[in-house]
Amino acid sequence: MVDVILGLQWGDEGKGKIVDFFAPKYDVVARFQGGPNAGHTLYVEGKKTVLHQIPSGIFHQHTINIIGNGVVLDPVTFKRECDVVSSFGIDVRKNLFISERTNIIIPTHRALDKASEMQKGEGKIGSTLKGIGPAYMDKTGRNALRAGDLLNKHFITQYIKLRLKHQKLLDNFHFIEDISAWEEEFFEAVEFLRSFNIVNGEYFINNKIAEGKKVLAEGAQGSMLDIDFGTFPFVTSSNTISAGVCTGLGVSPKQINEVLGVTKAYCTRVGGGPFPTELENETGEELRKIGNEFGATTGRPRRCGWIDLVALKYACMINGVTQVVMTKADVLDKFEELNVCTAYNINGTETKQVPFQLNNAMVNPTYQSFKGWHTDTTILQQAAALPQNMTEYINFINKYIGAPVKYVSNGPGREQIIPL
Repeated sequence: MVDVILGLQWGDEGKGKIVDFFAPKYDVVARFQGGPNAGHTLYVEGKKTVLHQIPSGIFHQHTINIIGNGVVLDPVTFKRECDVVSSFGIDVRKNLFISERTNIIIPTHRALDKASEMQKGEGKIGSTLKGIGPAYMDKTGRNALRAGDLLNKHFITQYIKLRLKHQKLLDNFHFIEDISAWEEEFFEAVEFLRSFNIVNGEYFINNKIAEGKKVLAEGAQGSMLDIDFGTFPFVTSSNTISAGVCTGLGVSPKQINEVLGVTKAYCTRVGGGPFPTELENETGEELRKIGNEFGATTGRPRRCGWIDLVALKYACMINGVTQVVMTKADVLDKFEELNVCTAYNINGTETKQVPFQLNNAMVNPTYQSFKGWHTDTTILQQAAALPQNMTEYINFINKYIGAPVKYVSNGPGREQIIPL
């Protein structure tokens, strides 16, 4: 069976730490979508480490890690990441496998991403400029290069053909930046990537399931960034929800068991797009400061606001969430009053549903207030020790979203997770 861990908001929920926490219970950890725009932050031996494409189980020696076919892989970022992991004494080649159907990001994908975003002006979607969108476009356009192609003697011919296609598009954008240095770095990284285990991913993972191995599917970004169900067009280019596990790894829906959804105790968003509960005031700045809310991949300051239960319930519904993990609850320790969004007021009409085009709606959130708990929760280790006001806050969320909060993270450390 396959358990899933994914984000329920706009990403940055702290999934990396949660996967790292649960990984010792699993034989296989698999990434099923996304690219190097993801940033999963872990603290290993007291050092902050950010993984972008490698599954977060890599620091557990017994755990097999696989990058699935739903991922778009940047060889350059991958090589840098492997160097970081190796610095901890981890043999990355031993337990890291790559599906041969995994699509490859090439330098001109990055150039197209940059050129396209620059042309949008004020309509920018906040792309990380990593080449993810153009790479997924080539996938659906049936032009992509895949990891299995790296082992083909015709790879260079395939690469040149795709590059020429991209160059015509770049000419239309009047993009003149020299990317020769990017290409040199790319081909060095390709040689490095060839030294890894590139496998038939769907057979590989289904054989592990048949052997009775426990598999954990690791999502990137968040449900509200899903290409179909997120706040379109301010979304990522892949299916970030639990359905993406099946297409991103090649496993049957009947294999999906637990779906663990990760949410912050408040809400954040990076880049453009609608954010109904955003706090563009001192409270929002305080959340950002206490929570150290800056993008793990980009370093961009995150927009901060109160928890949005309308969006959270929606995310739980489309994912079939069975358990919720609430992260960064300790960030709220010092607040006098907390608010939770329980409905949207759109043009005088109250609704508890996420509308079709959220960015075109003038949303006024309906809030319910709660008293803060004024307790240093970072030192707590058991559910019974949680302050009453915090328990009331969590219980209200439980009842509203219809999925139980089973774990609360009260700090960045591996040990700072309290089962409820």
